[in-house]
Amino acid sequence: MVTITFHGHACFKISSSKFSLIIDPWLKNNPLADIRPEQVKVDYILITHGHGDHFGDALEIAKANDATIIAPYELATYCQSKGAKVHPMHIGGDYTFDFGWLQLTPAMHGSAYIEGDNIIYMGNPCGFLIEIEGKTVYHAGDTGLFGDMKLIGEKVRLDVAMLPIGGNFVMGIDDAVKAVEFLKPKAVIPMHYNTFDIIKKDPSEFKKKVEEKTGTNVVILHTGETITL
Repeated sequence: MVTITFHGHACFKISSSKFSLIIDPWLKNNPLADIRPEQVKVDYILITHGHGDHFGDALEIAKANDATIIAPYELATYCQSKGAKVHPMHIGGDYTFDFGWLQLTPAMHGSAYIEGDNIIYMGNPCGFLIEIEGKTVYHAGDTGLFGDMKLIGEKVRLDVAMLPIGGNFVMGIDDAVKAVEFLKPKAVIPMHYNTFDIIKKDPSEFKKKVEEKTGTNVVILHTGETITL
């Protein structure tokens, strides 16, 4: 059994019978988060890119759990320099971990971390394809719409996709609907909206448009809610 729990913005915890992963654990300063970093118990931490609202509390959680950070090479190397266990990867690369198979996908965005007065380059942003206990999950990361989403949908049968809908920094609702058409997941969870005024969107509008155009089920998760695959 695989469960997915939403913790606000773009943060999700994915749990199987043996392992737990958390993606983009921005919790401490997240106005919508339902948990604190010290409450997180995981084996792996997946980071899509270096912006503070995604990198978040990854280092603190990694050290407290002796967990491994999986991230693009430059970001992983930075985390390693701060004392974390890491597994560096890059776009298109895949690897079979003890929890299952994982591949980094492209994401149309940026990746840098602001540390004091310094802006630290963190390599390319990414999304994640994850196969765990027979289920396939796609977390798109922060991204605009891109044509290769169609290839992802042709390559794997997605049980669920997590897609940003907030606009401004990422896809808005209409582009996210087109992404669903490309990806053809069984279910989609909207993310990266309403955390700030600039990305304020109505997820029910996304749900209506997706379900009018596709056979995909839209699951709107409130913070702290869980679905079972």
